[in-house]
Amino acid sequence: MKTVEPIRDLKKIEAIKKILLADSTFGKRNHLLFVFGINSGLRISDLLALTISDVMTNGKIKSQITIIETKTGKSKTFPLNKNVIKVLEEYLTEMPDKTPETPLFKSRKGTKALSRIQAWEILSNAAQVVGIENMGTHSLRKTFGYHAHRAGYSIERLQEVFNHAAPSITKRYIGITQDEINEIYINVNL
Repeated sequence: MKTVEPIRDLKKIEAIKKILLADSTFGKRNHLLFVFGINSGLRISDLLALTISDVMTNGKIKSQITIIETKTGKSKTFPLNKNVIKVLEEYLTEMPDKTPETPLFKSRKGTKALSRIQAWEILSNAAQVVGIENMGTHSLRKTFGYHAHRAGYSIERLQEVFNHAAPSITKRYIGITQDEINEIYINVNL
């Protein structure tokens, strides 16, 4: 099994968003899955477990949400950024028959959430169209970390976000270690 990488190219991120939106039936749901994932750093199991009540109260989008991480059992509270809120609003205004218990990412059957396999197929297919061969659901989480680091957030802070045991794990996880090694080879011109 190959290790998936973050999506480093911002143009490819935008292209994937457009591809996902193009699906007339599930475009907004799939677009939200991608946008929420790359802007939250959540594991796919935590994304797919979200319900309407996790993101909305009294008909309004919450500014921050609290979840219990599936893998760690730890509580995690974090704000939703403007991109996620915008896409949530667009998606939820068109979602019929929603109750607080309704899965945010409903499957075609409508009563259950998308499965990990379904999410992988959706994301992988869109990524292949833009030339990304090794895209997995974990790429969303890694993409968040990679671009947060590129924006100036420290590895130590990201270590806390991801609940990693050491900064070296976080660097390897988001692909920074390999980027740094490649930079050495490129920039040492003797």
